[in-house]
Amino acid sequence: MIIEEITVTPFQQQTRVVGCEKTRQAICIDPGDEAERIVDALERHHLELQAITLTHAHMDHVGGVAALKRLRPLAKIILHRADEPLYKGLPEQPAWIGIPRSQWAALGFDYEEPPPVDEFWEDGQIYGVGDSEFKVIHCPGHTPGHVVLFNEKERKVFVGDCLFAGSIGRTDLPGGSSEQLMDSLMNKIVPLGDDVVVYSGHGPETTIGRERLTNPFLTGEAYTGRYL
Repeated sequence: MIIEEITVTPFQQQTRVVGCEKTRQAICIDPGDEAERIVDALERHHLELQAITLTHAHMDHVGGVAALKRLRPLAKIILHRADEPLYKGLPEQPAWIGIPRSQWAALGFDYEEPPPVDEFWEDGQIYGVGDSEFKVIHCPGHTPGHVVLFNEKERKVFVGDCLFAGSIGRTDLPGGSSEQLMDSLMNKIVPLGDDVVVYSGHGPETTIGRERLTNPFLTGEAYTGRYL
């Protein structure tokens, strides 16, 4: 499996190009910005982009969708239906986190209307990228339609903003739920196995085992007062 990471936006979001070495088919997971860099990565690896695959619809994960779709118009945009309202609301998302409208253009947050979604994720579906297969797991909490993409054979999971090295996703934005996120983490992500490598939307790679043993939100320490 080819994995190239491209860090974009002031939020240091991890956009990834993931491709099959044999067939050269590829997906782009969460193109937050800088579509030209994404295309450069595709061309450097001689990959054909079959889809723009979105774990969720926050602006730092979907801000580059429109530009990438223009450059690779045959690539299908795939999102969970529960996040479509967030996706359609992209141009107004900077206001949700309190950024004054006068600063949007300077920060790169003056977003255009996103193109229509081509397909919608279904919980439990198996999505193929050449010879690679990803199980789509609906993991709400950070957003209502958040999904993770799990490659069982390679023991890798792309978790968007559910889980980070040492932390978890925020739940204070529209549609967020702490209870749902903890349920997703403990009952859907942690059971995938300690050896699974975790590719988060921000920060470094980690493993489920490392987080299960040391992440204060998974050990319970975050709720005992030590981290409050």
